[in-house]
Amino acid sequence: MNYDESVQYLFSLGRELASPRQASATKFDLKNITIVCEHLGQPQREFQSVHVAGTNGKGSTSAMLDSILRAAGLRTGLYTSPHLERINERIRLDGKNISDEEFAAAFTRVHEAIEELLAAGRLAAHPTFFECMTAIAFVYFAGAKVEFAVCETGMGGRLDATNILLPEVAVITQIDFDHENYLGHSIEEIAGEKAGIIKPGARVVSAAEHLIARVVIRRRCAEQAAFLVEIENAYFLEDVTAHDGCFSFTAISYDSGVRMPVALKLPGRFQVRNALTALAAARMLAERGAPIDEEAIARGFATATWPGRLERISERPEIYVDGTHNPAGAREIAVFWEQFLAGRNIFLIYGAMRDKAVDEIAGLLFPRASAVILTTPAQARSISASLLAEMTAHHARRAEVVPDPAKALARALELAAPEDVIFITGSLYLVGELRKEWMSRKGGRPDSF
Repeated sequence: MNYDESVQYLFSLGRELASPRQASATKFDLKNITIVCEHLGQPQREFQSVHVAGTNGKGSTSAMLDSILRAAGLRTGLYTSPHLERINERIRLDGKNISDEEFAAAFTRVHEAIEELLAAGRLAAHPTFFECMTAIAFVYFAGAKVEFAVCETGMGGRLDATNILLPEVAVITQIDFDHENYLGHSIEEIAGEKAGIIKPGARVVSAAEHLIARVVIRRRCAEQAAFLVEIENAYFLEDVTAHDGCFSFTAISYDSGVRMPVALKLPGRFQVRNALTALAAARMLAERGAPIDEEAIARGFATATWPGRLERISERPEIYVDGTHNPAGAREIAVFWEQFLAGRNIFLIYGAMRDKAVDEIAGLLFPRASAVILTTPAQARSISASLLAEMTAHHARRAEVVPDPAKALARALELAAPEDVIFITGSLYLVGELRKEWMSRKGGRPDSF
């Protein structure tokens, strides 16, 4: 198949489960991905890997670690999800998205393997969208002869398709409530799913703050005889400063006293914790023989980017896009507003999926905005703007319903003066849609960063 046919076929499998009912009817395990990758010659064993799970921060942490590895001169793969605008963003080689031709070639190889396995009766059902994407990434990375691949789980960890990896380091970022219908309704259950990436004898970095989550991760590490580094016990900080929303600091190792100056390009206080997580993982890799020195670490942090996450795409008015879809992320946005946008008029464009805690998110953000424009992302699981208004408008000082996202952006631009702020959040699908809309207006790139 060509590229367009490949993408159309993948999307026909369904990108996301639409409802808890579908979740209960779907059998999650590693059987399909294991059989497919065995048939493909175990491509995931052709490169070293870092496996990253967590509720929030896993994408940014993965991007920072990939940047550090590239700065060290290593050939890298990066596998993340979801994408903002094009499916190619999920699979990157040396910082660049997989090309259309390479994507089609890797898809064709995986598709042919699946058809052979189905015909032979070795697969009871067709693999899911995410299982296929994971196999495509592994095939591509193996063929490209990457030295290290940083692979982010799609959801959870224990039964995630990426969990057939045998990584050099397993990383667990912040753990909070999200995807409860699939992962469990308590921090303990959710942490247990995330900790499922910890394998016997593993080396593990954890950034989990919640005490119950930390207990679960420690217990899993003890059961698996794994070596655990918790970043609270690894580093303390000095000289913390912020400029234009981005933080600089010196991380000092408790064990050795080694000082590591870090200057981040990614904005937001929460990125400090993600950076410490990536730093701990990078040093763990260096201990295992990877050629990573302090210069590579510093350069990696200084050049790491992660589009669609607290990304400023315009200056007058300032326009930010951020794919925050759970209360923990909304709390970080609120902190960012207080630290760097205090006293400014903020015009919030918000759209969300049906399975999200929209009332709690709205309670955190809407009272702080001068006006909220409710819209409907172009995705089957979206909450309609009118229903979203019924559920959340009581939190806002002023709320408007503009179902079409492009028109919602146009309305925000009408309301905002040059010194004001437009903030787009709620769903990564909405962020991707409006980021693309703005880029098309401005010739294909942001006004800043």
